[in-house]
Amino acid sequence: MAKQRRVFNPKTFLSTVGVGREMMSFRKGQIIFAQGDASGAVFVIQSGNVRLSAKTKGGKGITFAILRDEDFVGEESIAGETIRTASANALTDCLLLRIASQAMLRGLAREVTLLKLFCFYVLARNIRYQEDLLDQRSNFSEKRLARFLLRHSHFDGQSSPEVTMMKINHEILAEMVGTTRSRVCFFMKRFKDAGYIDYSLRNPQLRVRRSLLAFYSR
Repeated sequence: MAKQRRVFNPKTFLSTVGVGREMMSFRKGQIIFAQGDASGAVFVIQSGNVRLSAKTKGGKGITFAILRDEDFVGEESIAGETIRTASANALTDCLLLRIASQAMLRGLAREVTLLKLFCFYVLARNIRYQEDLLDQRSNFSEKRLARFLLRHSHFDGQSSPEVTMMKINHEILAEMVGTTRSRVCFFMKRFKDAGYIDYSLRNPQLRVRRSLLAFYSR
């Protein structure tokens, strides 16, 4: 009788330890890897938020992504990049699964379901980056900030009247939006006064309301 092949679950592979896979904890503010480090693994976020940033030749820091549960971090190592092209640090306490590049490549070569999941993820992220670039060229910074808040809170306009997300400091928001910290402070106060969002200095959470979607769409 032929031995039945085990059923491979890509989500299990991306959330459990095994050969070439280890679980790692990072405290808030801790560096996961730095731009210029050797690249030998990809990470999968199990919990928490991770900031991706890079420095230009002039030394200016740019935040270009804030990642969360189930996102990949450092996937350029799978494409053969030997040096990290960006820095990743924990915005909150995080739990990440570190997968050695060779272990990930073996999984992608052997398991079609894992390959499809990874390809769809990379394509979706590339589309998002293209949308961000278009947003930078076609919208004022106030609308870019509104779009970021809506996207980061995963607000699709069909859910409850408001969604809660982690509060992000204004300096990072300014880097994401491509404006100054003072402008972000001004826009956030305007959004709050208009009832689009709600937050307090003591509360680490920010509430995004459906009405912000209407503001961004107009």
